[in-house]
Amino acid sequence: MRNIVITGSTRGIGFSMANEFLRAGCNVTLSGRGEALTAAMQRELSPFEGKYIYVSCNVQEKANLQKLWDDSLAQWGEINIWINNAGENTPHIFAWETGETDTENIIKTNLIGMIYGSQIAATGMLKQGKGAIYSMEGLGSNNMTQKKTILYGTTKHALTYFMKGMALELEGTDVIAGRLSPGMVLTDFITKMPNGQQSQVIADEKFRKIFNILADKPGTVATFLIPRILRNTRNDAQIAWLTKRKATWRFLTAGFRNNRLI
Repeated sequence: MRNIVITGSTRGIGFSMANEFLRAGCNVTLSGRGEALTAAMQRELSPFEGKYIYVSCNVQEKANLQKLWDDSLAQWGEINIWINNAGENTPHIFAWETGETDTENIIKTNLIGMIYGSQIAATGMLKQGKGAIYSMEGLGSNNMTQKKTILYGTTKHALTYFMKGMALELEGTDVIAGRLSPGMVLTDFITKMPNGQQSQVIADEKFRKIFNILADKPGTVATFLIPRILRNTRNDAQIAWLTKRKATWRFLTAGFRNNRLI
């Protein structure tokens, strides 16, 4: 039985991964900025009563992440897998138009929060003698540059560098570090701006066309990722859903994918 901690797991790919881990028989700590899970989430997780806990956590604060580790350790006895999934985006505008608050939040959440989480997990796992740390890649991790998303891409590019470096530093221990690459996923992260309004990107016809070809629902991606995470024992692994081969096939069959998601 594995004990899992996932940051940013109250919606989207994080919540879907939590569900899949629970279905696989794992214990799971879910976390998010809210004080508690919503009633709808609790109903969805009701078949797994006793197999999960929720810990409120703002990953921008290292003390919050330490509490997430401590509460999970107290509940489960050890933590086998820690996943840095919490992420934030900015409005779909040019970098120089992005306000100070949005600029700071994306860096604090996507980059500093991921580093804090990895530091805490590595320290705890080295002490317990085993464990695996994963962080969620995204646009920018593969050096792709796209207008009006470069702040997000900058954080993900840095995330990939950091996780490769952490894997290098963990060589020779029984703790591994790796990366999860979900590709394009239909979540509020794409469809809504940080203030909850509909994202401007949805109105972009070119974006919608590409998104409908390449993107998937969170549950589809989670179903693919979780068994591979549980099987993986290799340090510096990248577990990728949307490979180049898969993307090429989708473009070749693009005529069957019009308006399938948005």
